[in-house]
Amino acid sequence: MRLATVRTARGDTRAAVHRGDVWELLDATDVGALLNSPDMAEILARPTGAQPIDDVVFAPVVPTPRKILCCGHNYREHIAEMGRDTPTHPTLFAKFADTLVGATDDIVLPDSVTKLDWEAELAVVVGTTIRNADRVEAGAAIAGYTVANDISARDWQSRTPQWLQGKAFDATTPLGPVLVTPDEFDPAAGAKITCSVNGVVHQNGSTDDLVFDTADLLAYISEFTVLRPGDVVLTGTPSGVGAAAAPPHFLKVGDIIETVVDGIGTLRNTISGNIIGKDAS
Repeated sequence: MRLATVRTARGDTRAAVHRGDVWELLDATDVGALLNSPDMAEILARPTGAQPIDDVVFAPVVPTPRKILCCGHNYREHIAEMGRDTPTHPTLFAKFADTLVGATDDIVLPDSVTKLDWEAELAVVVGTTIRNADRVEAGAAIAGYTVANDISARDWQSRTPQWLQGKAFDATTPLGPVLVTPDEFDPAAGAKITCSVNGVVHQNGSTDDLVFDTADLLAYISEFTVLRPGDVVLTGTPSGVGAAAAPPHFLKVGDIIETVVDGIGTLRNTISGNIIGKDAS
C-alpha cells in the first residue's frame, strides 16, 4: 500500500491512498493523523474523493511528527569516505518538524550558509507505540518507508562537535513523496538509493549497506524515548556527499537535487534564496 499527504485546492492537506490510477482522499488531514487514528482501517475503506495521479501535489508525507531522529555514519562506504571507524552504537541527532518540505518544494537557505550539502536517505515511519522494544517488536512497529534528503549546512555543522545547528535549518529536509508499507518494500533486499545534482549522480548506494538496519535503529531509540505513530527516523546516507569530494563540492542557487529510493519514489527539489558563496562549485 502507498500512502501520501497531498495538498488540496482549498489550501489544506489530506491523507490519500493510491488505488488504480488515482489517489483516493481520506478523512484524515495527513498520514500522521491517519496512523494515529483508532479508526484507520475504516478510514482507508471509506475514501471521500479522488485526485488523478498527475494532479497530485505532495506535502511532507508526515508534516508534523512528534519526533524526527536521524542516524549519522550508518552506511559502510560513507563511513570509509569520511575516514571514520565503524560505530559500535548508532550516532543519533534530532530534527524538528519545521525542517520538513514536500517532494517538489524549494529549499531556501539564508545568507549565513556557505557550504550546503546533500545526503540521500531512507526514512522509516513508525506505526505503533513502542518503548524498550526488541528487534522483532521494533520491526513490527514500522508503518512504512519513505525518501528523505538530510540537506546539511556543513559550515554550521562544523562549528561545534554537536551537529544540530547544521541539520536543523527550517524548510531544508524533503520527505516523501509517499509512504510504502513493509509488505511492498524491504530495505534488507538492497534497494538502490541515489542523489543527483543537475542530472549528475553523486550518490549511488544500496540500503543493504546499512550498519544498523531499521529494526536495530527503532529498538535502540526506543530504549531511551518512546516512539509513537507518525514519528520519523532517518537511517543515514551512502557515500558520495559533497563534503567528501576532492575538492569539496557544495550546492548553489538554482541547483536541482533529485533523491531516489527504488521502489518508493523521487524527491525533486530546487535550491532557492540567497546563499553566500553561491558561485562556489
